[in-house]
Amino acid sequence: MRFVIAILVFASIILFHEYGHYLAAKKCGVRVNEFMIGLGPRLFGIHGKETLFSVHLLPFGGACVMEGEDSESDDPRAFNNKSVFRRFLIVAAGPVFNFILAFLLSIILIACTGYVPSEIGRIKSGYPAEQAGLKSGDVITDINGYSVHSFNDITAYQLLHKGKKLHITVRRGVTKLKRVVTPEYNKKAGTYLIGIESVGKPVKGNIFTIISKAFWQVRYVIYVTIGSLGLLFTGGISLNDLSGPVGIIKAVGDAYQSGLAVSVFYALMDILDLTILLSANLGVMNLLPLPALDGGRLLLYIVEMIRRKKAPEKVEGYVNLVGFALLMALMVLVMGNDIRKLFFH
Repeated sequence: MRFVIAILVFASIILFHEYGHYLAAKKCGVRVNEFMIGLGPRLFGIHGKETLFSVHLLPFGGACVMEGEDSESDDPRAFNNKSVFRRFLIVAAGPVFNFILAFLLSIILIACTGYVPSEIGRIKSGYPAEQAGLKSGDVITDINGYSVHSFNDITAYQLLHKGKKLHITVRRGVTKLKRVVTPEYNKKAGTYLIGIESVGKPVKGNIFTIISKAFWQVRYVIYVTIGSLGLLFTGGISLNDLSGPVGIIKAVGDAYQSGLAVSVFYALMDILDLTILLSANLGVMNLLPLPALDGGRLLLYIVEMIRRKKAPEKVEGYVNLVGFALLMALMVLVMGNDIRKLFFH
């Protein structure tokens, strides 16, 4: 059951991404030949007015197949016959819809469970926070110029900037204070700590607070995703730490099973939280300026806007082909890691 739920979550995120492309294509007057969920052999399809809506065997992807997207076409409604601005909007719509999905789900999650404020609940004796003069009840609003809106922001910043000196702004009553805290390495925890704990219990707010916190929740997830990519390039994490579809499905299934041990409500909230993470993560990854990804195509369109001249289709095709081959090689590597972790860990 948990793997069925995991596959449905993964497929839903892909569906929303591709629906972004589909909706933008229709609004821009582009013919969509097929809207497909999944990859591999087609299981079944339903013909709409001009689009085939199909479901394929492998639930690890999807596509919005537009007329003239990867080949020449004389159809005036072909993708490549549209202006560069319209092509840009169509390609950008996929990742944007992932962020919209993450935002909408964040509203539901925070409305149901609340959020943990950035207020310090307890100061640990002998730790840097105490030495710097921080106190219980202080509300952290800023760390090194990074605005803080929940305790998640504090945790994420420390995780992505291990050991870095922290210039912290706190609100103590009606007074704003600045403190400098240098994290210390804790052997038992295996990381750098400053010695603060949250108030623990989530708080709930009105509809305006919920919407605001949902926005900052998505910002937090995007920040963590980009920061993690930075650690990948600087050696902070390795390729072995990456997960592909197999690892993601296992993670969703494990989250459901863990939450179910408490209650169905907790299981649903855990799934919702992970879906927010995955949707925003997919949005960020697709915006990377790499061939075969949406970001790579957007980069080509930006260059086209600047040059006011379209790149030769053969050049664009070769770039996308090489990029796709490299992407597939990475996917095989990541999937191999997932399978190894699944059976040998």
